[in-house]
Amino acid sequence: MTAIPAPSAHSGTSSGAGGRSGLRARFTVPVLAFCGILYAVMQTIVVPLLPDLPRLTHSSASAVSWMVTATLLSGAVFTPVLGRAGDMYGKRRVLLAGLGVMTLGSVLCASTSHIGVLIAARALQGVGSAVVPLSISILRDELPPERTGSAVAMMSSTIGIGAGLGLPAAALLVQYTDWHTMFWAVVGVDALGMALVWWAVPESPVREPGRFDITGALGLALGLVCLLLGVSQGGDWGWGSPRILSLFAATVVVLGLWWWQQGRAERPLVDVRLASRPGVALPHLTALLVGFGFYANTLVTAQLVQAPKATGYGLGLSIVETGLVLLPGGVIMLLLSPVSARISTARGPRITLAIGAVVIALGYAVRIADSRSVVMIILGAGVVNAGTTLAYSALPTQILRAVPANQTASANGVNVLMRTIGQATCSAAVAAVLVHHTSLVGGLPIPTLLGYQLAFGMAGVVALVASVAALSIPADPKSRTPRGGEDGTRAPRDEALEGA
Repeated sequence: MTAIPAPSAHSGTSSGAGGRSGLRARFTVPVLAFCGILYAVMQTIVVPLLPDLPRLTHSSASAVSWMVTATLLSGAVFTPVLGRAGDMYGKRRVLLAGLGVMTLGSVLCASTSHIGVLIAARALQGVGSAVVPLSISILRDELPPERTGSAVAMMSSTIGIGAGLGLPAAALLVQYTDWHTMFWAVVGVDALGMALVWWAVPESPVREPGRFDITGALGLALGLVCLLLGVSQGGDWGWGSPRILSLFAATVVVLGLWWWQQGRAERPLVDVRLASRPGVALPHLTALLVGFGFYANTLVTAQLVQAPKATGYGLGLSIVETGLVLLPGGVIMLLLSPVSARISTARGPRITLAIGAVVIALGYAVRIADSRSVVMIILGAGVVNAGTTLAYSALPTQILRAVPANQTASANGVNVLMRTIGQATCSAAVAAVLVHHTSLVGGLPIPTLLGYQLAFGMAGVVALVASVAALSIPADPKSRTPRGGEDGTRAPRDEALEGA
């Protein structure tokens, strides 16, 4: 496969801009990071609303849960598909399209109280999940090597930063304004993000010619919907129910046929031969495990601190207070992303990835030791967030080292997909643990402290397994040694010559 790079793609901040002014070139990284934060805010913004949405939409709690499930499913499907489209048709163009669909979803959420329309709108918002892999690929193509590492680390951390900063803001809006106002605010910042991308972000010069693999896209979409629908609904429908078993059986069959088709396609959606190499497959596996490991922290902390004081461990915090407890985690991720880049430069991204996974496990050890004090809860959650920053910032750099420039968006899209699968699996596993460890408080079943501790322990063990997987990633061969920088990526021109 032959990439089509511009000769000046790595000659500095002004070269990739194709004549852009110095001011706009300097804003490329902040604008892309801002868009990543927007997507993370969109993901978490409904969390404060979930308890009240059945009343506000005149629907059931199970119907409301689809506002989360729909975003998960559409994000999982569109992330690798739009990543591949970006490699073929232009990353900036596809990025703007994804942001446009996300903005449309926000407009619909702000304009209606009908649960069916809200679910469809949340599915449209999920299309924005491709923002991060597309932006990472743009950064590799546009920045000089000495700046790529820190920029990619920042971009990869935006999901955690946005979640940490967005939840308190959403909680404040929900508490003091009409809930539709929250979505109108999102529409405003989404539109701002699109305008900034149009102004500051150049079109990537690296393309892969050929036809888009529609068959592969449909097969992957069907397989992922079956998998994630089964994982996310197993607790409600019953893990041994015919519906869940049928979904998992369909997943095996569909994805098996999809893998076979991809191996024979002339221009596959996912290069399965490349994905099967240890240098690519192991980072994808590690992404899944890290996604599982970190998500228990986000999933459980809000429930734990809002639990009634009558439980003996709960703090009885309000939604706004809960958001403030989670806020330090977002700040930590913002501050630590440059540290991750420095460690990757000095030791390699696989070492950074392994260290991050171990730090996640240490954070859960703190959570198990003391989850009654708000100070210790913030400390333990902060340690988990610190480890997540190290790991998530290192993953795209590891992927960039292992794949040619004309496949960076699709490869990072698959990596983000694996994180999503890990998070969905963690959500189901944590729910199963908490359901089996409850006690009646005020006549309502509330998870016990032991249940939370078991969930933390499970996530910590998975994080340690992720560390082992990271250390198993092969060291970079000499052919992958960077020629012009220290971040671990290669210039697109060099890779095009190798692939020609």
